Amino acid sequence: MTKIAGQTMGSMYHISWVGGDKQPSEVYETVEQRLAHLISVFSTYEPTSELSQLNARAASITGQWVPVSGDLMSVLRDAEKVHRYSIGRMDITVGPLVNLWGFGPEAHDTVPPEDQVQALLAGVGMRHLTLRPETNEIRMDQPLYLDLSAVAKGWAVDDIGLLLEAMGIENYLVEIGGEVRIRGRKPGGDWRIAIERPVMEVGQSVQKIIAPGDMAVATSGDYRNYFEKDGRRYSHTIDPTSGYPINHRLASVTLVMPTCSMADAWATAINVAGPEAGIALAEANDLAAYMIIRDGEGYREEASSAFIKLFGPLAEQ
Repeated sequence: MTKIAGQTMGSMYHISWVGGDKQPSEVYETVEQRLAHLISVFSTYEPTSELSQLNARAASITGQWVPVSGDLMSVLRDAEKVHRYSIGRMDITVGPLVNLWGFGPEAHDTVPPEDQVQALLAGVGMRHLTLRPETNEIRMDQPLYLDLSAVAKGWAVDDIGLLLEAMGIENYLVEIGGEVRIRGRKPGGDWRIAIERPVMEVGQSVQKIIAPGDMAVATSGDYRNYFEKDGRRYSHTIDPTSGYPINHRLASVTLVMPTCSMADAWATAINVAGPEAGIALAEANDLAAYMIIRDGEGYREEASSAFIKLFGPLAEQ
């Protein structure tokens, strides 16, 4: 088995594969070039990226059809679909609120006043964004700031997987920042994925191990990226319906789906929704979802019917 690793999108990537006739150095160079290109499209941290330029021009292009790249349109289409079926829980226009709460390019730990939250909340919403996929054009009916952090990493995982397949590599695992796509098998059996226990401390602890087969796995949680103020913890995940960080008992949710882009976006949507509404969304959309929920001083597990069908019933708690 061959492995390569590197840094991208503010995180690490790891790729393992079996077979094919490409040298590891050639695969590494090809992957690095593609990831650099994707950052030049999706990043809100790079001022010259396509997305940053689009955000910077938002006021001047309002009401106009504006051409975008095929890569950007593909991500926007996935985001729009999950937004629609999650009843607005995943919203890529929430960027101004992410920045206001200090989880954007300029980090801080100051709780903003309510009037600022409400003022920005009035200006977000994917209802203000229209896509025309047949011509790769978009139109805003008011200036928007788009933030693709809830879907672009998963989309990149899929994209790198397809890149490997184009190079004749059929058995692989691609992981970027914890989001995973698997195809084929490794020597000795199936690829296995560890779902992390949601602990605050540095380091990792395994909650559950699954063998997804030819699927993708994405997890969203509120236990790593947050700040504390006056005894309260503020998560980096912003609820687009309220403008405030999520505040419920769902510590993490893992989605298993055919594509990592959709798993990534749905993990965010269900994380925003919380345990009760989240499991209802999973059931309504036939999603394989696995939840770790705070329960007193510990945690309990809950899974959707589709997850149990794939991996069997959860152990008695």
